[in-house]
Amino acid sequence: MRIAIGSDHAGYELKKTVKSWLEDHGHEVNDMGPYSDESVDYPDYARKVAQAVADGEYQQGVLLCGSGIGVSVSANKIRGIRAALAFNPEIASLARQHNNANIICFPARFTDADTIKTSLGNWFSAEFEGGRHERRVQKIEP
Repeated sequence: MRIAIGSDHAGYELKKTVKSWLEDHGHEVNDMGPYSDESVDYPDYARKVAQAVADGEYQQGVLLCGSGIGVSVSANKIRGIRAALAFNPEIASLARQHNNANIICFPARFTDADTIKTSLGNWFSAEFEGGRHERRVQKIEP
């Protein structure tokens, strides 16, 4: 699967770990920045990843910032994006099953690499349930 990944400075170190894990699991990953832990503005990187997913260049996106909230809010401003904040494996599964999330966001200051890896495994293996969830997801788009 083609995946775009990005973060802010708070998520930089975890992003490197997550990128390696994704590649080790056979995914093609484009790191859209940043490329150091110097202070940056999370909306810039969230927008890059979200636009690339919305444009169909990448099938899924992964974003990290300190709380995960900033990148989630920023990504969701792009039409066609359903970015979900996931802080444990169960939430990651539900993000796919109920919301058909195409970007998953993690709180780098409040989670660890193992939790993120397990959460990603759940997210990738879960399937959108459709049905009543499809109706709800359709109501998200203006």
